[in-house]
Amino acid sequence: MTSKLNVLIAASEAVPFAKTGGLADVAGVLPRHLAQLGCDVRLVLPRYYRIDKAKFALKRLPGVLSVPMGVMGNQYGAVYEGRMPGCEVPVYFIEQEGYFGRDGLYEENGSAYADNDLRFTFFSKACLELCRFLDFAPDLIHVHDWHTAVIPVLLNTTYRRDPHVGRAASLLTVHNLQHQGWAFKGLMDVLGIGWKHFNYLELEMNDQVNLLKGGLYHATRICTVSEGYAREIQTPEYGEGLDGVLRDCAWKLSGILNGVDYDEWNPETDPYLVANYSSQDLSGKARCKEDLQRLFGLPVRADVPLFGLVSRLVKQKGIDVLAAAIHQILSLDVQFVLVGNGEPWSHFYFGDTAAAYPQKFSGFIGYDEARAHKVEAGADFFLMPSRFEPCGLNQMYSLRYGTPPIVRATGGLDDSVDNFDPATRRGTGFKFGDLTPGALFDTIGWAVHTYYDDPDGMAALVQNGMAQRFSWQDAARQYLDLYLRTVTPRLGHWG
Repeated sequence: MTSKLNVLIAASEAVPFAKTGGLADVAGVLPRHLAQLGCDVRLVLPRYYRIDKAKFALKRLPGVLSVPMGVMGNQYGAVYEGRMPGCEVPVYFIEQEGYFGRDGLYEENGSAYADNDLRFTFFSKACLELCRFLDFAPDLIHVHDWHTAVIPVLLNTTYRRDPHVGRAASLLTVHNLQHQGWAFKGLMDVLGIGWKHFNYLELEMNDQVNLLKGGLYHATRICTVSEGYAREIQTPEYGEGLDGVLRDCAWKLSGILNGVDYDEWNPETDPYLVANYSSQDLSGKARCKEDLQRLFGLPVRADVPLFGLVSRLVKQKGIDVLAAAIHQILSLDVQFVLVGNGEPWSHFYFGDTAAAYPQKFSGFIGYDEARAHKVEAGADFFLMPSRFEPCGLNQMYSLRYGTPPIVRATGGLDDSVDNFDPATRRGTGFKFGDLTPGALFDTIGWAVHTYYDDPDGMAALVQNGMAQRFSWQDAARQYLDLYLRTVTPRLGHWG
């Protein structure tokens, strides 16, 4: 069997065009590596009006894309074509002013768009109609999260006999199970697949349409962004109400850990750093620590452990637990810098913390790329106390930058960080299980002890972490293997 697959990747965001989270990193990097492995891969995105047509040299293709929207009739859009930066992978953008001519991707001023269900039903159908428009017959359609989860449903129903997509297998990647695409049940008349599919196995949940649930049921295979998260979402604690569905689908569920773009995240070449460094010469890291302390207005001290956090300040990231523990943490001889924004209470709380501990704690409310890189390089430890973490990338960046991560043992954090063993000097970071202020403080205390009392252990942690690699080349090979295993049972034979 050859690896020359025709692959359509349908996503609601992708770097560098539009991004709100980790989905964009996967959708923006994976196609390039799949193309290097021999796939004919095409990426489809909405043409949000924040995507600059001139900047990305987008070219409008002739013709109009007609999209059947059930009782709403046919709706129409334009198709623009571009290329992934640095390669020849085609990217197609679906333009429809009524749905995508807005300031935000999914929300505005903190409120989700009321018609998100219609917006992404239109986009999902447009992705399938695009194949006819381009005369492209995919062997596999890779969809991501709830925004495109209805595509597997459509492939198994109204598009089952379509000459372009009817034979296509589907892979649904779940990046975050919290977001499921809930809609009023009247959406069934827009989907146009028949009310017989509004049942407890497929699209119905609590007398509403749940688009992700329908996708899970109909997808040929399901994938998450770490093996740990694939296991966790089959439990009531992490399943967000869909754990029973996922247990039923366990036979087709797997996990592939995301890769890291080491061209961007490399302390040897990072342009944001005051000094570059490597595992062979760490002198630049000491200068990065000084720079970080000055940037955040903390005393410049080489002899104090400096903890860093770059995160959305939301409950998922364990920020409430950090808030409950921060005063006890700052009773130690430590420093702490924070970069992020999120729930408004946290902005005030950590602002008050900075005022109460000006020699120990400083924060930046917002996101700044330069500060994020400087924290990774200048901190001695990087903190990620997440409630759940489908994959996580910052812990991987931290390892590369010689900044041992302190993580809750969940999802991708558990998969990518090995707990430190002071006896053998093995391990890459510190992990804790119970998400409590006490467990967080104890683990930070363990790191502080290692910093002050076990310099050889600390040096081993840094070297062990910097030797780790989580490459997109490896992840892409795993995806290709999964694609081939997905296509074969769908088509019976292929090659």
